Amino acid sequence: MNSLSQLPSVDQALSSSCGAEMVENYGHSLVVKAIRSILEQARKDHLKKDFTIPDLDGILDAAENLLSQWLKPTLFPVLNATGVIIHTNLGRAPLSDDALKAVKEVGQNYSTLEFDLDSGGRGSRLVHAESLFQQLLGVESALVVNNNASAVLLMLTVLTQGNKVIISRSQLVEIGGGFRIPDVLRHSGTELVEVGTTNKVHLSDYEKAFSEETIAVMRAHSSNYKIVGFTSEPDIKEIATSAHEKGLWFFDDLGSGALLDTSVYGLKHEPTVQESLAAGADLVCFSGDKLLGGPQGGIILGRKDLIDQLKVHPLARAIRADKMALAALSATLEHYIKGEVLDKVPVWQMISASGDEIKSRAENWKKTLGLGDVIESKSMVGGGSLPGETLPSSVWAVSVDHPQTLLAGLRKSTPAIIGRIENDRVVFDPRTILPQSDSDFIQVFKRTWSNYEK
Repeated sequence: MNSLSQLPSVDQALSSSCGAEMVENYGHSLVVKAIRSILEQARKDHLKKDFTIPDLDGILDAAENLLSQWLKPTLFPVLNATGVIIHTNLGRAPLSDDALKAVKEVGQNYSTLEFDLDSGGRGSRLVHAESLFQQLLGVESALVVNNNASAVLLMLTVLTQGNKVIISRSQLVEIGGGFRIPDVLRHSGTELVEVGTTNKVHLSDYEKAFSEETIAVMRAHSSNYKIVGFTSEPDIKEIATSAHEKGLWFFDDLGSGALLDTSVYGLKHEPTVQESLAAGADLVCFSGDKLLGGPQGGIILGRKDLIDQLKVHPLARAIRADKMALAALSATLEHYIKGEVLDKVPVWQMISASGDEIKSRAENWKKTLGLGDVIESKSMVGGGSLPGETLPSSVWAVSVDHPQTLLAGLRKSTPAIIGRIENDRVVFDPRTILPQSDSDFIQVFKRTWSNYEK
């Protein structure tokens, strides 16, 4: 007999010891929803050949599995062994211990986010990171929003709407997620004026485009691509000076937000925020979670009279940074002020790590796990920073018959390990795994490897 009358009821399932435990773990309403879903599926399947009506234990087991699927997290930490330091898909810049501590303290307590302790009245969330930028860079003012795309949109919407902005054709960039500078300009109500050619732009191209409707000149730094060969463009200071002589603003979208000279570490020089400000940019904007090494955020620095206009616009509230981002950013900026970036900011720890240190760790992985080879390779900065630039590295390489199968197994581990394939071997770069995580890497790989060998 295979009658639906044999199906346990929801009340029977809930009143069992297993059902009561599930309610304690998941909550009453969610458990009821899961049990009803399993019962409904059984009613749909009962006429199928060889289908057996599940008993109470079967219903409860199926409900437990369904609850686990519903609540399985999709955002969790991984071990990045790809060698890409600022990996956009893996969350860009990891935060320093001090930044994480600041997030925890502000996140689990009430805070002075918008409260003035001196007056006992309402304060402003805008002052927290701003004061640190003023100390660090000597800027008049600063504003933090939720990302750099928002920063660009805010600047243009508030300051240039209904007017013309000049930009070089070579800088009409598209970054991840289909974010395009031309689209942002148009969406802000600004008329885009393209000058120069794809590979060459001269100062005279800008000056010929100046008109009564022009309000600003903008530069978008090519942080995620490079044009090589027969190329030229005027110096940023020349552009800013020419714009100012005509009474125009000059805005610089730097993107990556470097505050340190990358050339010191064997990389091509990435234009710094300090250089842009010194060249005369009225406003500079960049990301918080790239070369700055902090949380996601869009940072706008420069003239107080312009930033004051941005702060009071309704769009600024819609894209404002939250308390945890501000806490992490403030802690990150303190590292720069104290001169401890290379010791405490993970992105810069990775960039500045010596070749001997990287090789030693790779050799330790090989020795401990008893397989593979250590070979020379390259690490990348990534994340829309220093396109095409690499750092010499040593990677641990493992030769297997089915490299994709091994990588898939490592992605299913806890924590997941993300590696890459190079010359048909699975390789793992120690540069993008902080030394304190080496033991986790070794344990997870050992466990996954034992299953792979079977």
